[in-house]
Amino acid sequence: MRVGDFLLLILICLVWALNAIMSKLVVSSWAVPPIFFAAARFGMLMLITLPWLLPVPKDIRRVAVIGLIMGAVNFALLFAGLQSVSPSVASIVSQAGVPFTTILSVLLLNEHISWRRGSGILLTLSGILLVIWKPGELHLSWGIALVLGSTFCGSLGSVLMKQVQNVGPVHFQAWLGMVSFPPLALASVLIEDQQWQRASAAGWPFVGVLLFAALLVSVFAHGNFYRLIRRYDANLIAPLTLMNPLFTVALGIMLTGDEFNLRMAIGAALALAGVFFIAVRSRKSIALMIGREQS
Repeated sequence: MRVGDFLLLILICLVWALNAIMSKLVVSSWAVPPIFFAAARFGMLMLITLPWLLPVPKDIRRVAVIGLIMGAVNFALLFAGLQSVSPSVASIVSQAGVPFTTILSVLLLNEHISWRRGSGILLTLSGILLVIWKPGELHLSWGIALVLGSTFCGSLGSVLMKQVQNVGPVHFQAWLGMVSFPPLALASVLIEDQQWQRASAAGWPFVGVLLFAALLVSVFAHGNFYRLIRRYDANLIAPLTLMNPLFTVALGIMLTGDEFNLRMAIGAALALAGVFFIAVRSRKSIALMIGREQS
């Protein structure tokens, strides 16, 4: 791998990790309602990517459904989960996206699970169970359940996206914003309250987070990531993309005071090892290690 591309991949993983920390800050510390935050994020993305909205995809109905799954539903669940789950735990739990994707590929695309992929699925799920387990109980909190739901939506949308042709990364991001913003905005109006008061209290930093998510995460990070996975072999990219959850855990400890103990460290190691075993078998799986537009 070229040195420049390696440094670019490090930067991409760092952007994804910072985005997870910022999202936690918005919905937890600033108490901005999660559906409103998701709506504002996709509204900003829609405005920035408006020049890439055309041409209209040939299979616009499928793109719209996938956009709703990967965008509106996915991020509403994720941001709601981040209200009570730390970025570190969310990052580790979201590694379930790779086994989710593998299983859905078998069910929807008739793909085959080899013994290596099966072992990787079991290893990943074992690691995640260890992370959410507490002595004397299996602690599946509501927040973790929401993050798992978000991860499943990202995986489902990604598998369905395999059946869509001639839609580039930025083109898809434009339609993701277009189809996700209206239902999220309506849901926020119907379900939440004090959206504008809390967003206004957060001030310009909240606008900065929205710009960061739309420009750096959606356009820069995802656009360059898909370019890299087309250029390099899967077994080269796979272990490097694992920097994302590692960066998230490290930043979570430093910036938000996340708890991280030996049990979580062992669970994270098992989960990441399982993801690696699955991902090295397929370039598609690596693209889905971020589960979707990463938190």
